[in-house]
Amino acid sequence: MIRILVSFAIIAALCAGGLYTIGLGTFGEIVRAGSPVARARPADVQTERGETQTRAAASLGAGRDKQIVFGDLHVHTGFSPDAFSTSLPVMMGEGASTVADACDFARFCSALDFFSINDHAEGATARTWQETIDSLRQCNAVASELPDPDLVAFLGWEWTQMGTTAGNHWGHRNIVLRDLSDDAIPARPIASASPAKYFSSLPSAMALGLLPLLRGWEYNDLVAFQRERDGYPTCPADVPVRELPSDCREYAAEPRELLAKLADWGYDSLVIPHGTTWGMYTPPGASWDKQIEAAQRDPTRQRLVEVYSGHGNSEEFRSFREIEFDANGTARCPEATASHLPGCQRAARLIFERCTRAGEPEAECNRRAAEAQSFYLEAGTAAGHLAVPGARPEEWLDAGQCRDCFQPSFNYRPQSSVQYMLALRDLESGAQHALDRFHFGFIGSSDTHTARAGSGYKEFDRIRQTDSTMQYAGRLFGERPKDTPAEAKPVDLTRTNPALWLESERSGSFFVTGGLAAAHTTSRARDDIYAALARRETYATSGPRILLWLDLVNPPDDIPVPMGGRVTLAEPPVFQVTAIGSLEQLPGCPDQVSRQLTADRLQRLCANECYHPSDVRRPISRIEVVRIRPRQTADEAIEALIEDPWRVLPCDGNPAGCSARFSDPSFASTGRDSLYYVRAIEAPIPTVNGDPLRCTRDPDGACRSVDLCRDDRRDDCLAPNEPRAWSSPIYIDYDPPKEWPVSRPAPAEVS
Repeated sequence: MIRILVSFAIIAALCAGGLYTIGLGTFGEIVRAGSPVARARPADVQTERGETQTRAAASLGAGRDKQIVFGDLHVHTGFSPDAFSTSLPVMMGEGASTVADACDFARFCSALDFFSINDHAEGATARTWQETIDSLRQCNAVASELPDPDLVAFLGWEWTQMGTTAGNHWGHRNIVLRDLSDDAIPARPIASASPAKYFSSLPSAMALGLLPLLRGWEYNDLVAFQRERDGYPTCPADVPVRELPSDCREYAAEPRELLAKLADWGYDSLVIPHGTTWGMYTPPGASWDKQIEAAQRDPTRQRLVEVYSGHGNSEEFRSFREIEFDANGTARCPEATASHLPGCQRAARLIFERCTRAGEPEAECNRRAAEAQSFYLEAGTAAGHLAVPGARPEEWLDAGQCRDCFQPSFNYRPQSSVQYMLALRDLESGAQHALDRFHFGFIGSSDTHTARAGSGYKEFDRIRQTDSTMQYAGRLFGERPKDTPAEAKPVDLTRTNPALWLESERSGSFFVTGGLAAAHTTSRARDDIYAALARRETYATSGPRILLWLDLVNPPDDIPVPMGGRVTLAEPPVFQVTAIGSLEQLPGCPDQVSRQLTADRLQRLCANECYHPSDVRRPISRIEVVRIRPRQTADEAIEALIEDPWRVLPCDGNPAGCSARFSDPSFASTGRDSLYYVRAIEAPIPTVNGDPLRCTRDPDGACRSVDLCRDDRRDDCLAPNEPRAWSSPIYIDYDPPKEWPVSRPAPAEVS
């Protein structure tokens, strides 16, 4: 018996030692940044594309002194924890992507002019930061001697803050650095001290060691990734940034701390909010009101906002609320309306239906339904759905969604929309002054987690070209409860893995191929592209390369003010807008791409489908004008300040484009500051996830059933939708002059 016990003890010790060894990442391979293909796009390709754009612009008298370049300022690689997780086979991934993949994809597949890497700082180490820098330098080096480089790669990161309540939530920011030289780069990216630890680690080496044994030996790579990240120390608090050790992770809890640290470094950078309405991580009731205060803003850096990405559209304001608060600050559930079904209402209905099916009295079922609402609201985060255990994604119908928005982000938060931001004004400081508002330029980007920069060039291969693999997070982090009790359960957030808060399966119907950032620039050089971004002479597209110009043509000094500009006027503003449709795409890839990439790399990166323009342009169907007049008093209803659309300018569908002049005759009589931007809208095309959830609706517009996008690679969930471009606003301050001087934005100027 003693020998048997000793034998069991030895076996147990060996097993424990083996688990511990596996849990240390011993058998895993860590992802590297890699080296991109050491070739630039042929110069004649660049010349031809530039001449095509010039001819199109000249036909409508636009773009005389500048060109339009297209890029993606939101690209993740396998260095990001969520990107690495979604690259796993169980998530339908293809393996971890690299910085080199992003460079080659941007150069050859999507044929961009610029891009940036924005991996999550919360997962960065000194090794991954330095490898990212080295790989991007290689990406730029192949074109560094060209007078007009084919591709410019910027360095950056994402500050990923996610609160558990509306009060402690600030949202995400992309930081983009101007330069890549050693004397212009912070020693480390700055992470968020986020209350919602979505990147929280597994508890021990023993637990990690079980993962490859239970899920597959390839999970050793995930274990190695996790161990390297978790072993990275936290930087000491309250130490100046330049005195911190290089091998630690630095945190900033709020935007003011992030901006202060960037100011301490003193390097040129842009801080770009994004995903502001995305309810996957934005708590119900979250609003940008608290972010208008001066301490949370730095107008010299926070000059752009991402309107559209592969995670949906964040532009449009709507009056519905996903949650309401009474005079005492107590959360309550709004009533359902024709335009919006609150999630708390649907939770109550699901429990009521279960209860009645179980034969309980109606009074008891009403009590349980009210309790379900209460539990949903108490969760206070993206976890409310967990109050109804075992609910299938289809059962939630379109609860929480914006029914009439263009390609909306999931579980839409209208008080964090871009239009809402632009209607705000900091009223705490008393008199109006130059820095009391947000003056954002607009961009789009991809938010890709597979290094596919600029992935919206064609509507194909949903699993590859979008972040749809994120909808399978439940496969990695645990299964949905199988039981469907007839009563709700309170959500204990302290005992629940935050990764499970995400309604991942339902959200998969909202991932799209992603947008682009466009800039009007004097050349393709790094400094000129950055200068255009900094002066807000930018616009966003939903993916296609629509050409767009918007100018104020009657400024005081008679020099037209382009989109993104700001000026003071006493008379009605007059604007000129010109839009030219994107080029129709040919199947496959251009011959020059096939000569640049090997057949295997062409298939792996591009799926043998590249940006391949024909000479046929898509028609512009109309141009919509939006006017916003920022609030002057705290009691002004935001709904009355946002006019969308304020004007609709019809277009005749001429492939040459559409041009129009418009004015605001009421500007002087209203006597208040205003801003104006346009949307140029193309004719409909089949679009990946073009009809989120694919609802079957009754005559009143209510959703009665849904057809979710699943993991069928043969189904791209195509539906017709109208591609578009959003100009940056032109900001018009009403005369008589206030306390600030007349100015137009320059790269280093605050306005």
